[in-house]
Amino acid sequence: MGLPIGRLADTLGGGLLTVLVHAGRRAVDDVTLAEPGSGVFGQAGDLLLGVGVERPTDAVSLLEGAAAVGSSAVVLRRVAARDRQVRAAATRLGVSLVELAEHASWAHVVWLLRGVLDRAASGPALRAEGPVLDELFALADACAALVAGPITIEDTQSRVLAYSSTQDVADPARVSTIVGRRVPDEVLANLRGRGVFRRLARSDEPFFVPAGRGLGARVVVPVRAGTEWLGSIWAVVDEAPADQVMASLAQTASVVALHLLRLRSQADLARRVSADRLRAVLSGDTLEAEGWLPPAPWRVVVLAGAHRPRSAIAEDPGPPDIEREIDVWESAARRRSWRHPLLAGFDGSALALVQDAPGDTSPGTWEWLLAVVDEVAGVTPTATASAGGQVSRTADLGRSRREATEVQRLRDLGRVTGASTTVEDAWAAVTNARALGGIWTEELLGPIAVLRGHDDVHQSAYLETVAAWLDHPGDPRAAAARLHVHPNTLRYRLQRLSEVVDLDLHDPETRLALRLQLRALGH
Repeated sequence: MGLPIGRLADTLGGGLLTVLVHAGRRAVDDVTLAEPGSGVFGQAGDLLLGVGVERPTDAVSLLEGAAAVGSSAVVLRRVAARDRQVRAAATRLGVSLVELAEHASWAHVVWLLRGVLDRAASGPALRAEGPVLDELFALADACAALVAGPITIEDTQSRVLAYSSTQDVADPARVSTIVGRRVPDEVLANLRGRGVFRRLARSDEPFFVPAGRGLGARVVVPVRAGTEWLGSIWAVVDEAPADQVMASLAQTASVVALHLLRLRSQADLARRVSADRLRAVLSGDTLEAEGWLPPAPWRVVVLAGAHRPRSAIAEDPGPPDIEREIDVWESAARRRSWRHPLLAGFDGSALALVQDAPGDTSPGTWEWLLAVVDEVAGVTPTATASAGGQVSRTADLGRSRREATEVQRLRDLGRVTGASTTVEDAWAAVTNARALGGIWTEELLGPIAVLRGHDDVHQSAYLETVAAWLDHPGDPRAAAARLHVHPNTLRYRLQRLSEVVDLDLHDPETRLALRLQLRALGH
């Protein structure tokens, strides 16, 4: 849960934020830098920062974008916030309008907002992590005092866990890092290209990274527990610190390591609780589920192929490591701002529960997940999502789960393609699979059993000939092309097999029965 905009402004104090239009919308639970040119207006519950937005017309456009996604409030400089047209638009659109004090820097306010919101999180899991996070923030402040510069403490996925409260420099990369809770992709690419992460993964000692490629100088401090890399401390500096300072940073890293181990154990516990709760509701235990589930409608999705590509499965056909699969998908989900992914292992599959309101692309929705799957598939091409039907009652979540599993099973058999598929897309294949489930191939009825025996004894191809004919009715050329034979050869085969069995290929019920039996046999 977040904070009401009025309470958030009062908490910052010092007249930094003034609420000009109070729309009474949902509480603020995150901060986003607006990028109107790229269509970035945050998501529901965000406090949207209009950095560089000064013209009234641009401010109104920003408010319209914020209203469309359900942002809680928009912060603007005085010149735009006090404009009569802008205030009228905020009132009309139902978006709270907040004025940033003239003397305040955007960077400083971002640090303060992020700190207040991080500490305001009140979910059970976050309450458990609270003391550890508070201590990490204190350690970040201690490191900042050592180097006389701002600090972030990050995990191995470059997610920001804590940062210092004193910010004496306005480093754009650092602003983006704090606001997004993760180092921006372009900064990661810059550092990776310079070999920083390669050295970080191998080093035990702090090291200096000179400024370059538009990025200020940094001191990087690996955080390890034994040989295990847990995270890192990053300091923005003007020059390489003295050896004594570097030694003090190394000592602080050992303390940070203990906190990261505690944080990880608490996060693991919270994740297990969330997974157990999701498994329970997917098994039919829906008591009090609506108290923690996001608003309906929902879909259940089987996520697969991200941890182990098909080539690896072919070499080692053993059961997949579902926990590792979930780890990969959870990391991708959090990287794209789904703060509390609803993921769980169930009957040997990695399952996700997502919302599916039309046009909703916010984190944790089906349309948003499509982009996540594409991103993961860019690294592991075998990554896929198989979705069950949309449901609006918790009692129907089990049905959506079964449908998702059916789609995934058909995908494994090669009868469903595409990285992301819903049961609505694959309805024909699902319907046929359900019908085929009742066919006993050991005791086939009718002429197919005779043709099967003939093929086994005489090495003929009557079964595949009938299948091709049924799949291309009235088009002998297409049927023959599928068999890689001449149309006359096809006609000859049909004439010969009519001498073996009596087939009425003009009867619709006979054709349906034949096709189902042939599909059950793999033709």
